[in-house]
Amino acid sequence: MHVQDSHWSSASAVATGATMSAPTGNGRADGARTTPLRVDAQRNLEHVLRAAREVFGELGYGAPMEDVARRARVGVGTVYRRFPSKDVLVRRIAEEETSRLTDQARAALGQEDEPWSALSRFLRTSVASGAGRLLPPQVLRVGVAEEHAHVPQQRTQPAAGELWLVSEEPAAADPGDAGTARLLDVVGRLVERARAAGELRPDVSVSDVLLVIATAAPSLPDAAQQAAASARLLDILLEGLRSRPE
Repeated sequence: MHVQDSHWSSASAVATGATMSAPTGNGRADGARTTPLRVDAQRNLEHVLRAAREVFGELGYGAPMEDVARRARVGVGTVYRRFPSKDVLVRRIAEEETSRLTDQARAALGQEDEPWSALSRFLRTSVASGAGRLLPPQVLRVGVAEEHAHVPQQRTQPAAGELWLVSEEPAAADPGDAGTARLLDVVGRLVERARAAGELRPDVSVSDVLLVIATAAPSLPDAAQQAAASARLLDILLEGLRSRPE
């Protein structure tokens, strides 16, 4: 896993798809242009987003914008015209990934009656999609703190030797980050149902589940090998999450 912290710019609205001003042929910025993106500009945007997901998934969010441009087969200036800083691009990709994970968790809740089946389905779907390689850093950082608000039964102190996904000087989650809150809430419900049914170890937390997603999605050069490795690792991790009869 190559998740690392990044400065999360509040300028993410620039990357939401709104048309940006671009230099005209005489060097002046056409600030009045509000027409939809041209077909070629829209295609370039899609290429950049796809390339960013691939590059960040393989190398982590620390990968340079030049790598994204090369993978998208566009000039780095094209990338910066759509995303004026790497922070903006990272936030766009992370927000999309958070939304996708939330949809997968909701689908598992709605389509599986058995609590363990719902949790394991969510984990298998998320890992198979490679979602763990793009988990937003703030989700891992605030997972424990947030889950106390959504899962009342959680302990307030770590057990000896337990891994907490919080940095030594944790930054508070952006209060406006509704997407992160929705993800933690839905995953919290999956965890709580499985725990209440006695099928999940009582010490397993929401952050543990997110860590499983991040850990069980290795980036390997061969697609078949990657899928096999992910499936095998997830089987082992799921076995570790299950409660054992006394």
